[in-house]
Amino acid sequence: MKKRATQKRRPQRARPYEIAIAIWLPALNPFAAPSWPPRGAASVLAARAGAGQTSGMAHEDVLNWLAARAPDLAVITPGASTATVAEAAAALEVEPGRIAKTLAMRVAGPGLAGDVLLLVTRGDARLDNQKARAALGGKPRLLDPDETLALTGHTVGGVCPFGLKTPLPVWLDVSLRGYATVFPAAGSRETSLEIAPERLAALVGLGWVDACKLV
Repeated sequence: MKKRATQKRRPQRARPYEIAIAIWLPALNPFAAPSWPPRGAASVLAARAGAGQTSGMAHEDVLNWLAARAPDLAVITPGASTATVAEAAAALEVEPGRIAKTLAMRVAGPGLAGDVLLLVTRGDARLDNQKARAALGGKPRLLDPDETLALTGHTVGGVCPFGLKTPLPVWLDVSLRGYATVFPAAGSRETSLEIAPERLAALVGLGWVDACKLV
């Protein structure tokens, strides 16, 4: 009998994606020994994952809040980012003024110890320092993203007056009354809802103030 010729197999090289999986999986296991990737890269991954979880929880809080207080209001998911006024207006196909942006701020003044409040105003308006001081009783300072998240439970781009982590006073700027309905965020950077300004005031507002000017 003739012996079959045997071929020597070359060592198989791992494909790039296999190497990536082998490197990154240990980093996802909190009990694994320290390994690659470098700490900086791992921190970025963790931060992104945490932000996604926070956004999901905030949106869930808003859904629960709406179910209990305004079950008739439907959340809109346009399939695109609504994180900025321009993006929201494009995604919802409305003019920028109809986007109801929620500003988180700290107001310092006579009798105020840096009180935090929310101001809902139209998308094409901005704070007028003189009017804001007169309307809110002190000088307003916008909160940074970390403070905003800690107090509202919402990430910047998804901040709204619904389902708040901390009970906060909510004021509405009179500029919103120029529209029959407006579109505030719904707790995430990809969702919104449509509501009449007067209904919004009845649900969350302490009252109306004149603190902004159109741009």
